[in-house]
Amino acid sequence: MKIKCKVLTAGCEPVIIEKGDWIDLVLAEDTTLPAPKISRVVTKKDSERLSVDARYKKLECTNYYLPLGVAMKLPEGYEAVILPRSSTFKKHGIILSNSQGVIDNTYCGNSDEWKAAVIPLKDTTINKGTRIVQFRIQLSQKATIWQRIKWLFSSKIELEYVDDLEGNDRGGFGSTGDK
Repeated sequence: MKIKCKVLTAGCEPVIIEKGDWIDLVLAEDTTLPAPKISRVVTKKDSERLSVDARYKKLECTNYYLPLGVAMKLPEGYEAVILPRSSTFKKHGIILSNSQGVIDNTYCGNSDEWKAAVIPLKDTTINKGTRIVQFRIQLSQKATIWQRIKWLFSSKIELEYVDDLEGNDRGGFGSTGDK
């Protein structure tokens, strides 16, 4: 199966690891993320014993969209599932804010850059070129019977690097709307 791939940032080519079934994606720019802040209310119950009642009101955190430097055109009837690499949290203290990302085959324009939606749980700096997420291709729920049969007999994913994906831009990451 061939997947058209447009590299938007030099050095961000997907990394196919022969020992695994997933394809790694790298960060497209140096990034520094602050840890979330916690609002809390502190009251003294009894000033003689100095006991303190601390209640946490709200975790103030920001969802960041980390650019991965690529746009791809998946074959019709297929989608990509993006998950963090197993070392991402340990090394960088970030988690995917939506647990996993799903990119369908209609997100295929030249400006439809793949991104990782993350929340940092500690102050962190991640360098450009760091492998932070991985993806795999799977059948979508709209796949036809012929696409399913083709999937059964396809054994290898090949990336075809192109200058033009020949698809319509969908308007950016998270562009399917609210309803």
